[in-house]
Amino acid sequence: MREWLTNLLQQQSDLMVCGEAETAPAALSVVASAKPDLVIADINLKSSSGVELIKDLKRLHPEVPVLVLSMHDESLYAERVFRAGARGYVNKRETAQKMVEAIRRVLDGKLYVSEKAAEVLAGETTRGRTVNHSAIELLSDRELEVFDKLGQGIGTRQIAEDFHVSVKTVQEYCARIKEKLKLNNATELLREAVRWHDGKNPD
Repeated sequence: MREWLTNLLQQQSDLMVCGEAETAPAALSVVASAKPDLVIADINLKSSSGVELIKDLKRLHPEVPVLVLSMHDESLYAERVFRAGARGYVNKRETAQKMVEAIRRVLDGKLYVSEKAAEVLAGETTRGRTVNHSAIELLSDRELEVFDKLGQGIGTRQIAEDFHVSVKTVQEYCARIKEKLKLNNATELLREAVRWHDGKNPD
């Protein structure tokens, strides 16, 4: 994805990629040395959360705007990334033209908010959720990612591979999710995860 995005941006006469990173610590190091005009951050990072990276960037480099590029749809993370300090959110399924448009808009000092993200921020997409929304807010960013993947029918082993962590770590996330959402067992966890996922992605 980084290679594709780099090639896309290098084709633009007014844009240039000055650095890349695969992990949050590496990203902070690159930003400190390259001093970019914009950071494009992914939610999914190896062994850490992209939302925490956004918070760190805003604390250490408040002058650098952050645009989030993610495979997650806006209904899952829009509110969190904007609250963390991001200036825009683009889904990876968007066209190249939309991505470049979002980048230029944020570079111009404006917010990039898709129609769906605007609905989320206005609180209009909570229908269909059986788990209380305030309870979902108790989940950390990584716990929410695990909860959503469970709702997609993805097993713990695959989740562990996706996040580059151990199966035991994913099981610990699941245990914390059950505790926070007051669920009694794995069956209830899976049922509520599926309902949550289906509720935020209605047909």
